Order: sequence, then structure tokens, then C-alpha cells
Amino acid sequence: MPTTATEEARALLLRLAADRVPHPGGTLLAHLDRVHAQLAHWGARPALRLAGLCHACYGTDGFPTALLPLDRRTELASVIGPEAEAVVHFYASCDRGATYPHLLEPLFRDRFTGRTYAPDPLLCTDFAEITAANELDLARRDPAFRERWGPELLTLLTRFRPLLSPPAWQDTLAVLRPAGSPP
Repeated sequence: MPTTATEEARALLLRLAADRVPHPGGTLLAHLDRVHAQLAHWGARPALRLAGLCHACYGTDGFPTALLPLDRRTELASVIGPEAEAVVHFYASCDRGATYPHLLEPLFRDRFTGRTYAPDPLLCTDFAEITAANELDLARRDPAFRERWGPELLTLLTRFRPLLSPPAWQDTLAVLRPAGSPP
């Protein structure tokens, strides 16, 4: 029987078949576990780690497979808490093309509603940390992904640098900096 929020979240992800959804580097659940572990390694607070574990529950602009429809947000919130669920929803709602260039302003475009607004700065920081953990996991697992998208991701995460924790930035450089480039 699950006893911690992390165990309860994993149990929910298993009920939602995240372990059977293909994802680069294995299954969606394996990816979510790695993002959760990466955020923990960076010292993220518990709510952000839980959000990282569940960040794809509503699908994303880059991974449209949703485990839960938006009308079941309370189900996720009852497992991971309202703070973590709000981060998951914020992450899922991002219209990346419209938001990535403007997140530091901060301007955010919600892909579910079409609304553009200035979000809470903590949400922007959380978004940047999950983005880094998510993309670095893919780059670590797949050399072809890193070759194809690494320069663009390094540019993006360099833009997000003011929002990233020092450990997230150091891992960004370790994974994405081209070989032979100066530190």
C-alpha cells in the first residue's frame, strides 16, 4: 500500500498505464521517474519533484499523449497536492512556440485557452527546472536527439539560465555543451 505522496503518484501513474506508453528512452513512466530523480538530485522542493514525476499527465505541447483529461485535475491534486498539480497544469498548458522566447518577461501563452498572461515568477522558475530535467533526460538517453536538438536546447536553457538552479545549469552545460568548447 503506497504511503508517501511519491508512492501514491507512481501508483496513479501505473493505473493510468504510464508504464505502457512508449516514450524516447523507454516508457513514459521510466522517463517521469528519471525527471523526478533529476529534480531531487538538484535539490528541488517536494512539490516540484512531484510535479516533475507527473509533468506529462495532461500531455504537453511536445508530447500530446494525456494520461488524464483536464476535467480530472482534482484527481491528480488529491494525490500530489494542489501546489504540485498547479505546476503540472502550468507545464502542460504551455504553448512553447509563443512562450519560450518570452518566459523571462514574463509572458506565458496557455495552449488550452489561448490566453497570454504574466504568470507568478515561481511558476516560471518551476517550468524552467522541469523543462531542463525533461530535455536533459532525453539528451542523455538518445545521442541522435542530442545531436539534432542539443544546440537549440542549449540556446533555450541559456535563455532560461536566470530561472535555473545552479545544479540544473551545471548539468545543462555537462550534457549539451559541444565537445571542446570552453567552459
